[in-house]
Amino acid sequence: MNPALTWLIKLVLSHLLADFVLQPKSWVMQRRQQHFAAPSLYLHGAIAGVLAWIFMGLQYWYFALAISVTHILIDGWKSYRPAVFIYFLVDQVLHLLVLLACFCFAFYEWADITAFLAGVRDNYSFWVVATAFLFLSFPSGIAIDQMTRKWREELPDAAGLANAGKWIGILERTLILIFLLQNQYAAIGLLITAKGLLRFSEKEKQEQKTEYVLIGSLISVCFSIVTGIAVNYFLQLKQG
Repeated sequence: MNPALTWLIKLVLSHLLADFVLQPKSWVMQRRQQHFAAPSLYLHGAIAGVLAWIFMGLQYWYFALAISVTHILIDGWKSYRPAVFIYFLVDQVLHLLVLLACFCFAFYEWADITAFLAGVRDNYSFWVVATAFLFLSFPSGIAIDQMTRKWREELPDAAGLANAGKWIGILERTLILIFLLQNQYAAIGLLITAKGLLRFSEKEKQEQKTEYVLIGSLISVCFSIVTGIAVNYFLQLKQG
C-alpha cells in the first residue's frame, strides 16, 4: 500500500472522528448562538488538530496546527449560516480541501501537482464519464419534470411530490450509471425492483399517483440506460 495514501486516509479518519463522533450536539448549538465567542468552537478545533497530529505523526505538527486553525475558521463561518444541507456540504468540502492541501504539500512537489492536473485535463475517459454523471443529475431531472408535468398537476401536494422525486431520481440515475460502468446489470434489476416495492406498497392506491410515479421512473431508467450505452460507446472509441 502506498504510504502517502495511507497517510491521507488516516487524516480523513481523524476528521470524521472529530466532526461526527467527538463533537456533542450541545457544542454545535452553542456555536450557532455565540459564533466565534463559543468556547466549544476552539475546543473542537483543538481536538481536530490533535487527532490529525496523532494520526499523521508528531513530526507533522505544523499541518496539525493548520488543520486546527482552519477548522475553527470554517466552523465559525458556518455558525452564521442557516442549518441547511448546502452549508453542511460546503463545510465538509472545505475541511476536506484543507486535508488534501496538507497531503499534497507533504508528499508532492508543485511540478507533480501541475502534471497531475494536466493529465486530468487531457484525460478523455474522465471527461466522458463526468459529462454523463452531470447530465443525469439536474439536466435530466428538469427534462423529466417537463415530460411528467401533465400527470403531476393533477395530483394533490404536487410540489412536494415533485421535489422528493427529483432527488430520488438523481440518486437512482447515478447508481444505475455506476452499475452500468461496472457491468453490474443484476444490481440494476435489484434497484428497480426495490424501488417498485417501496412505491407500490403504500396504503394509498391512487391511480393517478401510480401513473405519475411509474412514468417518471421509466423515463428516469431509460435516460440512465441510454446514457450508459453512450458512455460505453465513447469509451470504446478511444480504445479503438
